[in-house]
Amino acid sequence: MKRIILALFLFQSLAASAQPDPALKLWYNNPATIWEEALPLGNGKTGAMVFGSVIKERYQLNDNTLWSGFPDPGNNPNGPTVLPQVREAVFAGDYEKAAALWKKMQGPYSARYLPLGDLWLSFPWKDSVAEKYYRDLDLNNAISTVRFSKEGVEYTREAFTSFPAKAMVVRLTASKKNALSFTVGLTSKLRFTTRAATSNLLVLKGKAPKFVANRPYEPKQVEYDDEKGEGMTFEIQVKLQVEGGTVKASGDQLSVSNATAVTIYLTEATSFNGFDKSPGLQGKNPTIEAMANMGKVSSIPYDVLKKAHIADYQALFNRVRLDLGQDAEALKLPTDQRLKSFNKRGGDNPLVSLYYQFGRYLMIAASRPGSRPTNLQGIWNDHVQPPWGSNYTTNINTEMNYWLAENTNLSECHQPLFAFTKELAVNGAVTAKVNYNIDEGWVVHHNSDLWAKTSPPGGWDWDEKGMPRWSCWPMAGVWFSTHLWEHYLFTGDLKFLREQAYPLMKGAAQFQLHWLIKDPVSGYLVTNPSTSPENTLKKDGKEYQVSMASTMDMSLIRELFTALITAEDLLKIDAGFKAELVKAKEQLYPFHIGQYGQLQEWFKDWDQPSDKHRHLSHLFGLYPGSQITVQQTPELAAAAKQSLIHRGDVSTGWSMAWKVNWWARLQDAEHAYKILSDAFTYINPREVRETMGGGGTYPNLFDAHPPFQIDGNFGATAGITEMLLQSHDGRISLLPALPVNWSAGSVKGIRARGNFTIGIQWKEQQLTKATIYSGSGGNCRIRTTIPVKVMEVNSKLASGANANKLTTAYGMPPYEVVNKSAITPLPQTTEYIIDFPTVKGKTYTIVPK
Repeated sequence: MKRIILALFLFQSLAASAQPDPALKLWYNNPATIWEEALPLGNGKTGAMVFGSVIKERYQLNDNTLWSGFPDPGNNPNGPTVLPQVREAVFAGDYEKAAALWKKMQGPYSARYLPLGDLWLSFPWKDSVAEKYYRDLDLNNAISTVRFSKEGVEYTREAFTSFPAKAMVVRLTASKKNALSFTVGLTSKLRFTTRAATSNLLVLKGKAPKFVANRPYEPKQVEYDDEKGEGMTFEIQVKLQVEGGTVKASGDQLSVSNATAVTIYLTEATSFNGFDKSPGLQGKNPTIEAMANMGKVSSIPYDVLKKAHIADYQALFNRVRLDLGQDAEALKLPTDQRLKSFNKRGGDNPLVSLYYQFGRYLMIAASRPGSRPTNLQGIWNDHVQPPWGSNYTTNINTEMNYWLAENTNLSECHQPLFAFTKELAVNGAVTAKVNYNIDEGWVVHHNSDLWAKTSPPGGWDWDEKGMPRWSCWPMAGVWFSTHLWEHYLFTGDLKFLREQAYPLMKGAAQFQLHWLIKDPVSGYLVTNPSTSPENTLKKDGKEYQVSMASTMDMSLIRELFTALITAEDLLKIDAGFKAELVKAKEQLYPFHIGQYGQLQEWFKDWDQPSDKHRHLSHLFGLYPGSQITVQQTPELAAAAKQSLIHRGDVSTGWSMAWKVNWWARLQDAEHAYKILSDAFTYINPREVRETMGGGGTYPNLFDAHPPFQIDGNFGATAGITEMLLQSHDGRISLLPALPVNWSAGSVKGIRARGNFTIGIQWKEQQLTKATIYSGSGGNCRIRTTIPVKVMEVNSKLASGANANKLTTAYGMPPYEVVNKSAITPLPQTTEYIIDFPTVKGKTYTIVPK
């Protein structure tokens, strides 16, 4: 109730300033008949997909804690014995033997993310023909509306999932009194029973499987325990409030007759009781939570709930506004039609803005403080055996989900990943000890799940398809730790750095200090065994999965060690450990520019220009890392560009999103825009397509891998932000990669490192005005392509290192060049860099000179 009161206070304070943008709607003139046409709602826990059917409405439901299984560490005690053999084989160049040995170190696959159930509204009409049909998802208020006329009556359905009320609410109205008659049902794809507890209350109780297979050839596919055994339990409650009619129980359904308006309240809960407790044997009673929330929400009038929901949502969403230009004719077309005609019409800037804000909407809907982090599909999944288990794929996808959290001003939504990282550190310390006999720090491999699994996947050694090219990757803890550091750089929250981030970052680094081993030939510290996630090295006509010192590994370690060294300079609590890091960092295997002028992916110059693999993990240092920049490391940047050219543009959805960010960092606006435009390729969900056969966008704007993966949505939103604002290289770059198609526009509320909030306006591709709000004070260094001045204070030409510790540059990483003549220099850009002092809480105006 306190949350709702606070939200109402926010609503009153925001109502006057919040002007809805009519362009921020996904709308359609037909019901969804397939999942990728339905529209997503979420409150960080409960997810719903709204189909908008006339006769039989479906709300497909998820709970982000409903997974198969139970805590199963899957650690492999063979590791300490086998690891020296793997390393010996790698050092001897016998990579095939090393891969075969590694399979003896693998563990089980992760648990699977599961669908919760379905809410059904069945109407008595004989056919589904309707007039003036309309359905939408309004990003201004996070409400889905379905509206149509039938037999002279206009029917409206509004639905939202409320974070303050912890409930889903549906409101049905009719323009004619007593015109609403329908039945309400609850079903699930899992084991369940439904009963009418009272004349207006429906209750579904369910049981999740204790095991769901990863492969179709496993002897057991979906395995349930008995009612009191392993496997999560769950409950859905649905309560109706009827105006102008009646409601009664009818078997396992509720029946509404002759109503004028009906409000449906839905609450749900699972027995999840923490990542380290069995949900079947040590779980919470889901009835208690579902009933308590129902008791609260059903006592509150619909209008009050709606206002509280809008206020809570808009407090996050309204922080950022993006205007890339108007197109009144485009807004007259349904969203799927705009998507189909995107490239034919030479682009659709309002659709790009909509897609950008849709990414932010999905983050708010799926990741709130106290919730679980977003998985491969966010919180939305309709399959008992979803693609890749809809798990946490930690070699890119989970991290990409959170690239937009800081720079699009949704820092609070980053918190679930931090809480998850803390859980992973607990389990990962055990994996480090059991699998590698390492007593310090923690480790995470390629996949995780609700139970914070940290051991290598791969199906132990029984699965012939369990491949070391992805299972042999103990680097996820390092990557997650960089998110903690980025949060500090964007917020300046020293308490967070000291109490939460630093201990976790240190633990990840401690493991790596033990994992690193000296290469007997070069003398450098290397990772062995090592992979470049999911790719294979091609050598002498053969493909190998495992080698040593992949560029991805070394880049991640270098990024984390540098962050920790800087953190220690700030905190001054761990000088001895800092000295260890400094010494080890100096010995790390460096970047290499290969024979084609490319950034080497592998320990040696084995890159093939014909390799079109979707993963380009060796470019981590360009993005999201900070080691490779156009200005400070131009040769490395040119090499990264050559690697991108070799791989090509079109790939899976998330891969193209990553490429948008890379090309933006290279300040190549037109190439970044080209790939972004390719991502607007319409993907028909009814057509059978090859998995990972070329990405695009589904009718509901979900990213098509294919199949659906939400990381592409999040990565693209982050990439659009990078095109407009960058702050990774010691200065704030305004409009660093602005394409011709966005010749005029504005953005407001995006964030830069240093705890700066930025607004930018431009015309004819030139900056016309920028505002910079300083959240922490300190020096502000900005980079522009035209001379500018600061209205409120004097500025000066920048020189030397940036004095603001939140926006310092990485510096010059070590690298070696195989063939200097193969490097194609990047085009030179005229730039103007100034410094000016800021005071915490003040806003500064930047205008052309």
